[in-house]
Amino acid sequence: MPQERAQAKYRLIADHLREGILSGGYPAGQPLPSEESLAKQFGVTRPTVRQAVAELRANGLVEVLMGRGMFVRSPHGRPSLTRPRGVRHELDGRFTEADGLRWEDAEEPAATRTDAPLALADLLRIPPGEPLFTYQALQTADRGRLRQLHSTYVPFSALVSTKYEDQAPPPAPHLYEALTELGHELDFTEYVRTRMPLPDQAQSLRLPEGVPLLHILRVTHGNGTKPLALEEFHIPGDDVELMYRP
Repeated sequence: MPQERAQAKYRLIADHLREGILSGGYPAGQPLPSEESLAKQFGVTRPTVRQAVAELRANGLVEVLMGRGMFVRSPHGRPSLTRPRGVRHELDGRFTEADGLRWEDAEEPAATRTDAPLALADLLRIPPGEPLFTYQALQTADRGRLRQLHSTYVPFSALVSTKYEDQAPPPAPHLYEALTELGHELDFTEYVRTRMPLPDQAQSLRLPEGVPLLHILRVTHGNGTKPLALEEFHIPGDDVELMYRP
């Protein structure tokens, strides 16, 4: 019975704070009442308050900043960054991202051989387990403020009878120039989904607890029916929106 009462109390606090956040009573970016004041208000211990706050953090409604307190993250707030999506083919032959950001690799990516997992094989229209040239990189922009995880996958079969049959092609975006030199006219399709990050992804992207990822898969098509390459982007989903233009 005591356990049920404690659970009811932490739920009461969580519901109270959630209602205030969603109604605008606690504006985005503003601090919530302290643990001590909430404990006094509801007649509970501070661990009970922390349990309520942990639920709101998992919902993505609250973030806790060490030494500063608890702050509201409103689901209704407009993101501070709008990222146009797509690939632009410049007059000089280069391919650039439509967002115009200068992404830099934290380390020079090296090509590795991997076997296509089922999900990627389906999008690339190849048998599961077919070998791929794979590049993976943590990328930063805007002096490190923006971060993303970027992977490039190229099936071995897409490079048969080309100069890249016995050597690794470059990673994207230079991959696009290489494929164009092979005679392909490129077009791109993107698939966007959300999910919660794995622990290593959260650490690399510096994600607060409760913040989801934008998971983007970009498939590159050439002259044939089979895709030539696939890129995978993992982007923090807390303060960004994607924009697509026809």
